Amino acid sequence: MSGTKPPRQEFPDSDPEDTSEELTEVVCLESDLQDGQMMEVEVGHHSVLLTRSEGKFSAIGNQCTHYGAPLSKGVITGHTVRCPWHGSCFNVHTGDLEEYPGIDCLPCHKVKIQNSKVYVSVNKKTLRLEKRIKSMGTAVPGVTHTVLLLGGGAASLICAEILRQENFGGRIIMATRDDLLPYDKTRLSKVMNVESESILLRRMEFFHQYDIEVWLKKEALSVDTDKKTVTFDDGSVQCYDQLLISTGCRAKGLDVPGMKLDNVKMLETPEDARQIHAACLGCNVVLVGTSFVGMEIASYLIGKASSITVIGSSELPYQNTLGREIGRFTMMMLSEKNVRFYMNDNVTEVKGVGGKVKEVVLKSGKVIPADVLIVGIGIKPNSEFLRSSKIQMDSKNFVLVDKYMRTNIPDVFCGGDLATFPLAMAKNQLVNIGHWQMAQAHGRIAALNMLDKQTELTSVPFYWTVLLSKTIRYAGYGEGYTEIVMKGKFEDKKFLALYIKDDEVIAAASLNYDPAVSAVAERLVSGKVITKKEAESDDLSWLQLS
Repeated sequence: MSGTKPPRQEFPDSDPEDTSEELTEVVCLESDLQDGQMMEVEVGHHSVLLTRSEGKFSAIGNQCTHYGAPLSKGVITGHTVRCPWHGSCFNVHTGDLEEYPGIDCLPCHKVKIQNSKVYVSVNKKTLRLEKRIKSMGTAVPGVTHTVLLLGGGAASLICAEILRQENFGGRIIMATRDDLLPYDKTRLSKVMNVESESILLRRMEFFHQYDIEVWLKKEALSVDTDKKTVTFDDGSVQCYDQLLISTGCRAKGLDVPGMKLDNVKMLETPEDARQIHAACLGCNVVLVGTSFVGMEIASYLIGKASSITVIGSSELPYQNTLGREIGRFTMMMLSEKNVRFYMNDNVTEVKGVGGKVKEVVLKSGKVIPADVLIVGIGIKPNSEFLRSSKIQMDSKNFVLVDKYMRTNIPDVFCGGDLATFPLAMAKNQLVNIGHWQMAQAHGRIAALNMLDKQTELTSVPFYWTVLLSKTIRYAGYGEGYTEIVMKGKFEDKKFLALYIKDDEVIAAASLNYDPAVSAVAERLVSGKVITKKEAESDDLSWLQLS
């Protein structure tokens, strides 16, 4: 049950045993909440999530530590609450984080039942704290065991944090060619004039406090798995006992004449995002690629660029991922804002004047005026430095791992966009999924298995994309679906798409249909099949809709 605040009832304001450090209030009657239910309550004008799960009342913060969504509008299953917006999960008894993309835990409050009334006590000192960092250790003098993390993204950060949470006392080094600490890459195509500082996931003080060494502007050139060493671009060589490779991917360029002209842009870093924002103001912009990122950039530039033209190689955006109907709908949304689309077409040449982009020539013969060309046609793995190593890669040069994130070489792990891994919910099919939350989950699994705490990857992919301030959410793995069951209507800008394969739901996408996608994710994680019949039924109670 998704909960809303109960009507305010006349209870004594405070517990007679109240101490000065705590604020205690009666929030409801014991009978107001059944097992497996939750509701938002207020204590000292502070939003608290009250749950009754497995026979026990619990109270934790109600705002998701990721982007602040109200968890009372999410999905509760057993002792887990899942956020309605982006799928983060928390333990309702402890407030501990159980699934990403959030990285912090929730505050946990005391609950007491007295005379059939439910009392919640919050510590006055921590009343305003909406997140907490799980207890972490530091390096222990004399422990020389070294874990080397290549790459400064989500997988490396979470791996480092989990190692310290599990009281690993050795040396942790995170080496990245970036000049920034780990940051929220999902923001780059959504808020492009972003200040780097505002999207950092952790500050430098955090890394100092927990003895996590961060080496910026340091790129790995080769790995010797026999000697257990990595050689870097500055000539230095670092030994490791265990290695995580999470160097990610980079944007793929167009292989056509004119790509070296000024104002040909690709989005990889916050600096790229700011440059694109500045270059496009009042200009004619041509965007190649109808991926999630490409469409987000097009959406962001509405009202900023004087014209926006999108070139796509397929008939519709997202055709292979979200399907034709949602592709058509998103194309219509952007077209209504004067974004022009040239689909089933490709760029053959970029023409310039004075070293700057002037025109984009298409295979169809069309010539489009352009002051800026943005290329978002896919990715290439950053794995060249592994070619001389014994680490096994697939035909596309992604690194192969098992369900423990282990490569074919002992003590060498891989995670994030670079990894091809078995996806539990897809019968362990080998997949490569460049989702933020999956990279974080990879980091956690790698860390636990480095410590011999054998743990399999069971996360269900969860993704979101923002167009014109509207968020489409997606959970599951829809490749190979044969039909889509639709709920709601596109014209109402409210829908749920359930993707079917072999008479089972394998993925879901929604707009303004919360918390349906989170409910589907919970079912997929649990392994309880959602049948096609259940998907087609008018009974939607299993979706825990508000």
